[in-house]
Amino acid sequence: MTKLKLRRAWFQVHKWIGLILAILIIPLSVTGAALVWDDALDHGLNPLRYAVSGGATTDVQAYVDAARAALKPGENIAAMSHADGGPVVIAASLPARRQVNGVQAAGPSARTTLWLDPPSARLLDRAGGNSGLIRAMHQIHGSLMIPGMGRAIVGWIGVAMAFSCFTGLWLWWPTVGKWVRGLRWRRHRNLDTNLHHLTGFWVALPLFVLSLTGTWISFPGVFGNGMPRGAGERGMARPQPLATPHLGIDAVIAAAQGVKPGDWQQVTWPTDRKPAWSVALADSQDSVTVDDATGAAKLAPAPPETTARLMRRIHDGTRMGALWQTIIFLGGLIPALLAITGIIMWWRARSWKADVKARTG
Repeated sequence: MTKLKLRRAWFQVHKWIGLILAILIIPLSVTGAALVWDDALDHGLNPLRYAVSGGATTDVQAYVDAARAALKPGENIAAMSHADGGPVVIAASLPARRQVNGVQAAGPSARTTLWLDPPSARLLDRAGGNSGLIRAMHQIHGSLMIPGMGRAIVGWIGVAMAFSCFTGLWLWWPTVGKWVRGLRWRRHRNLDTNLHHLTGFWVALPLFVLSLTGTWISFPGVFGNGMPRGAGERGMARPQPLATPHLGIDAVIAAAQGVKPGDWQQVTWPTDRKPAWSVALADSQDSVTVDDATGAAKLAPAPPETTARLMRRIHDGTRMGALWQTIIFLGGLIPALLAITGIIMWWRARSWKADVKARTG
């Protein structure tokens, strides 16, 4: 195959990947860009949740009491967290029951989140786990809101995007002269074509990384230990927080601070599968485990980071610094721009070919 024929073949592959997937790439890209800074977005969308009256924290038991008063019957506290300057956030769950062959089986838990004012323990806001714009964006980005096979579809889109990055770079490379000629702005008379060529070049490498990590997240069984996520627990009940633990929250925090001094940052309740509390302390990657039956506390060093967790951090920018977060934010927006400009370029070429055919026919 000659170089020209190979280039034409790559062009067809690149064109049809873009055209076929454009309608899916745009929502995936836009939601991914927005979720880079989901905390800031939540502050803007739900200001009442963060309208705290001060930074001083009241007695910790007061938060538990306020949460229990606000929760519905059957909802049990699963975790409580607090960051400096923000509200106390309490997560609760209500086991969802379903019938399987006439037998009650545990399904996904219904989640509820409460936001409390630190000085007064006053309820600021509450929301269901599947409600709100940010949750909807997570669902779109993770599975396109398609039950069952949505995550796999997103994974294969990631594979196609990675391949599109490769073919796009091939087509960007100038056919004559040095490669730096490809960095010219006016490679074409049309604005959309120039945007497509130049932004496509600069985003190619970050987009390839995002596509690869997104594919990894979508197919954990392929890249991980060979077992699809959740396969080991299929048919088993989800762990549920204990409704009436033996220890009170004050005793738990005191036991944890006896092992390692520091302000509490997050407390996770014991469950029916693991009857032990977990207390994360501020300014530390370690946590303290407190046995709910005996009150015995022991330090639990932070586990080493797994490859799967690293892939997720690279993909969503968690603890990756402002520079990488900005890069992946642009890496989310630019594919939407590439999809739109690509469609315009295809439509213009289609019209041009039709005109040529009409004149020569």
